[in-house]
Amino acid sequence: MTVYLVGAGPGDPGLLTLRGRQLLERCQAVVFDALADERVVAMAGSADLYDAGKRAGAHAMTQPEINELLVELAGRHECVVRLKGGDPFVFGRGGEEGLALHAAGVPFEVVPGISSALAVPAYAGIPITQRGVAAQFTVVTGHEDASREGSALDWAQLAATPGTLVFLMGVRSLAENARRLIEHGRDPQTPAAVISSGTRPSQRTVTAPLDSIAEAAAGLPAPAITLVGEVAALHRELSWFETRPLFGRRIAVTRARPQASGLARRLEELGAAVVEAPAIRIADLPFEPPDLAAFQIVCVTSANGVERLLAGDVRALAGVRVAAVGRATADALRGRGIEPDVIPAAATQEGLLEALGEVAGARVLLATAEGARDVLERGLRERGGEVTVLHLYRTESEPVDVEAVLGCDLVTFASSSTVVSVLVGLPPAVRREVRAVSIGPVTTAALRECGVEPCIEASPHDVDGLVAAVLHVAGSEE
Repeated sequence: MTVYLVGAGPGDPGLLTLRGRQLLERCQAVVFDALADERVVAMAGSADLYDAGKRAGAHAMTQPEINELLVELAGRHECVVRLKGGDPFVFGRGGEEGLALHAAGVPFEVVPGISSALAVPAYAGIPITQRGVAAQFTVVTGHEDASREGSALDWAQLAATPGTLVFLMGVRSLAENARRLIEHGRDPQTPAAVISSGTRPSQRTVTAPLDSIAEAAAGLPAPAITLVGEVAALHRELSWFETRPLFGRRIAVTRARPQASGLARRLEELGAAVVEAPAIRIADLPFEPPDLAAFQIVCVTSANGVERLLAGDVRALAGVRVAAVGRATADALRGRGIEPDVIPAAATQEGLLEALGEVAGARVLLATAEGARDVLERGLRERGGEVTVLHLYRTESEPVDVEAVLGCDLVTFASSSTVVSVLVGLPPAVRREVRAVSIGPVTTAALRECGVEPCIEASPHDVDGLVAAVLHVAGSEE
């Protein structure tokens, strides 16, 4: 049994350490803080979750209760993760928890995290040290222990300290902290910045002179950090996170869960706050693996089909003409070492039929989903092909958090089945409020059948086209 005090980093899941992720993926229990991002907590999978969050005026547990819980869980599990925002030993009370575990004879380890003192200013484009501007930085708590009489901070020394002051937490104490610095000699015109929800899609940065920073930042929600020093003025020139093309946009991804993460990651890298709302799931169907060498043409209509059809030895495809419905399917084939012979310009069944050309007398295997459109099958038969249809999987509807989807600026639809899962059942007036981005003509037709005119249709009809379409809509609204 071991308790791991793991730093979750400042918020962005990409800033979690590899060691932290490894432990989350194999632990049996997680005790997490309010500052641990929910996307990081989700990495724990099926582990038991315990919310120990301490929010202003509402503590889920007291610190002694957390200490007792860690000891108790260690007696029941081999691996327990205590997940703390930022770094456990930087104003994270990790030392107190370590001492409690030591006193109880419980083995523990510390996994450092990236402190918000370093990461959040970087995401705001503010270097806390800068040649010729700031040669040192000082990290202090912005919210002192309310039970302590007086202040534990030497405000006169802080006011005289050169370089950058970084106050963690304490957004509610901002006016008082600024007043104390000025009272003890800090120049009222010293540049200052407050960064709220740092490294998250909801990040906001406000800059102002020290004597007016509290007024300028009024209303910014916690968590927030405050910087005082000349480097704060560099935000205007070095801001990068908040200037990304989709920053501040909420975009829903309705693809099946295995495919959703790739699209979500692309949109997040462009600054979007992504709501993953998988509207369908892929259900594998039992099938007898065919003798691929018995066919002259093998058509695959999705990346899902590639994964199922070619799970084994692909050498039987030597000499067989392989056709992919679009670029995503073609990439999946290349991942199996197969260069497709046919990729249509339009990623539709109609486009693939046109690209295949003459098929009279050819033995054709069509690997597809149960319930898929039969345009390709009918067209191949009409052209004289001997068609064998192999159903590898089917799509099934998933329950969708409709409220979350309707709260998004844009909703991406990558198939007609996602349209049906999300929109059918909604009143027509509510459907019309959905600002839809369609991956292609079949999906567009499904949207129109539901009374929704898409903002735009992707071209090409794949994930790259979908991302480009979202960017186009966002750019046209600026």
